[in-house]
Amino acid sequence: MEFCKTCKNLLRVQKENENQFLFCRVCNTKTKLTEEITIETSNFVRNKEIVVINEGEQNPFPVTKIMCPKCNEIREAYWTMQQTRGGDEPPTRFYECKTCNWRWREYS
Repeated sequence: MEFCKTCKNLLRVQKENENQFLFCRVCNTKTKLTEEITIETSNFVRNKEIVVINEGEQNPFPVTKIMCPKCNEIREAYWTMQQTRGGDEPPTRFYECKTCNWRWREYS
């Protein structure tokens, strides 16, 4: 990367005929390109892990006591939190009743 000596903005490569120049879009300064420029790009894709839970396995989520809307009683439920809205909003809490397997969410 090269920066303009006049206004300190990023210089772009511009072709005119067979010549290449470094060109500033702000102050229109042009300097002849004297060395080869290589542009490298990366298509890095992060592999996301998918967790599969079989019904026969023990649920890995923590347990709390909360009012189940379906049982209409205080029951033990698995819970987790996830940021489903903006970063300045509180996270959403997800519950699953251990008795009836009813799932619901709770917003703050």
